[in-house]
Amino acid sequence: MSLITLHNGPELRFDPSFIPFSEAESLYEILLREIPWKQEQIRMFGNWLNMPRLTAWMGDPDAVYEYSGLVNTPLAWHPQVLLLKNRLEFALGSAFNSVLLNYYRDGNDSMGWHADNEPALGEAPVIASISLGASRKIRFRPAGGGKSLGLDLPAGSLLVMEGRTQTDWQHALPKTKHALGRINLTFRKIIG
Repeated sequence: MSLITLHNGPELRFDPSFIPFSEAESLYEILLREIPWKQEQIRMFGNWLNMPRLTAWMGDPDAVYEYSGLVNTPLAWHPQVLLLKNRLEFALGSAFNSVLLNYYRDGNDSMGWHADNEPALGEAPVIASISLGASRKIRFRPAGGGKSLGLDLPAGSLLVMEGRTQTDWQHALPKTKHALGRINLTFRKIIG
């Protein structure tokens, strides 16, 4: 897995083919059918709005996670997702007890600028992100705003965000006219 070196940038590791393409295609179809996807609502600017994607929270029974005002009680591990977790733990030497699954139905589904910096993740969380389905570009920018950097995430790729990435940087998955369906799994460890 290569270390991505960006001058004064986020601390990232990237493997564009962590999962072979044919396996990634099969896994995408299985998860699309078998995960109980839901569309959550979040409060923004005093209004309740539908999230522009579908999600599922999965993990160990005590891995309750709160973000954007949502309290997420984990679903039991799906067998295929549990295999991915074990594979990641072996490859990275990091332990994970939960995963946020995001289903981007098309290029209109997106995720705005944010950092995964909730106290429950600790000061320097390791977040391992696996992409399935259509390739999309993730963007990074300094936490205070500024010029953004982009990275394409093809099917089967693994992006690991670690160190001070969540403290010093924000990331987003902008809308696009070209993308079809995509599933992203972000494995993490809830510590309290």
